[in-house]
Amino acid sequence: WSSFSPSISFSFRSLSTTLPAPMFSRNNFSVWGILKKCIGLELSKITMPIVFNEPLSFLQRITEYMEHTYLINKACSLSDSIERMQAVAAFAVSAVASQWDRTGKPFNPLLGETYELTREDHGYRLISEQVSHHPPISAFHAESLVGDFVFHGSIYPKLKFWGKSVEAEPKGTITLELLKHGEVYTWTNPFCCVHNVILGKLWIEQYGTVEILNHSTGDKCVLNFKPCGMFGKELHRVEGYIQDKSKNKHCVIYGKWTECMWSVDPQTYEANKKAEKKGDSKKPKSQPDGADNDDADDMPEVQETVAMIPGSTLLWRISSRPQHSAKMYNFTNFAMSLNELEPGMQDRLAPTDCRLRPDIRAMENGDMDEASREKARLEEKQRLARKDRSKDEEEWSTRWFQSGTNPYTSSQDWLYTGGYFDRNYSELPVIY
Repeated sequence: WSSFSPSISFSFRSLSTTLPAPMFSRNNFSVWGILKKCIGLELSKITMPIVFNEPLSFLQRITEYMEHTYLINKACSLSDSIERMQAVAAFAVSAVASQWDRTGKPFNPLLGETYELTREDHGYRLISEQVSHHPPISAFHAESLVGDFVFHGSIYPKLKFWGKSVEAEPKGTITLELLKHGEVYTWTNPFCCVHNVILGKLWIEQYGTVEILNHSTGDKCVLNFKPCGMFGKELHRVEGYIQDKSKNKHCVIYGKWTECMWSVDPQTYEANKKAEKKGDSKKPKSQPDGADNDDADDMPEVQETVAMIPGSTLLWRISSRPQHSAKMYNFTNFAMSLNELEPGMQDRLAPTDCRLRPDIRAMENGDMDEASREKARLEEKQRLARKDRSKDEEEWSTRWFQSGTNPYTSSQDWLYTGGYFDRNYSELPVIY
């Protein structure tokens, strides 16, 4: 690890906390004309107008898993395996928390596109690559700068349109290796759904069961991301437990992925639930008011925040977003900085890095016409390159990852082959 080559890194002070231009209004655009042909179909082959995008590539969007890396560092420092699992579970929830209110679609990465990020203040560096176009697969690999952890995975976001909503199934395994403890954790992310893509206010929910397995100890954490339910009582709620390999429950984890996560012992949790039920049964039943609006699935009024059960330990709390976030695609502070090109950076970046991608840059600068033109040009260039390859019966070869088997889950995965940070980019394709 001491032989790390110097790499591009951010000094914490200089990170951007705003974008060059506010977002463009989507009010005058109808998505229905495009989507009505696609009910029940996968959306990866559909070209959407740029106004529904946000100025980041999907490779940058998955880099947002790293926003709360301090939780991985915390897991590395803990001596008890159940406590480590609590920190890893909090990290797994925090990794999808930036989806909250992010209704813009990230740009589909071009084949061979890359993104790198080194954050010395958080002690890691990351490289990602678009390794496949049909189906679209993005592979990433992050490593601690002091040899504490490796975090990697490949994501194939399957998008489906269901009439009023778009559902994303994030296929692909995520692997976290805590090297000093000799431990490996794997999980897959929950489903994500954007409601009211045709009419009404867009809103997001995540749902599904996330199982985090510690392959070394047999400990398991099961997290249930709850669907919103009839009157929105369950919106954003996450609830689950940690058990050891003998299926003894050690703690219950509860909270909201948009807010915070707590841990408490199972007996306290059950007693609290009973008391709550008793209290609820004494309250008069309230009737839902107002007629149903058939055209829009309105987001329920967000219920009171997470009620802390006495005796609980706080595992994670979300960072607040910048004041102007709503005008900036609902980006977090972390997301605001991801496309920043610092002075001198361009000379050292791989020419395939998303920061150099002209359509995203134009959109970030508020020039929608230029962004649309560039997006069309890049997609056409990619089509022609694919055509030329098939004429010559040439296979596309990935640069930094290779297809293989995840040694812990035995599932198909894309594994980092190394060498990116040696900065030898002479053989890279010209994709922009």
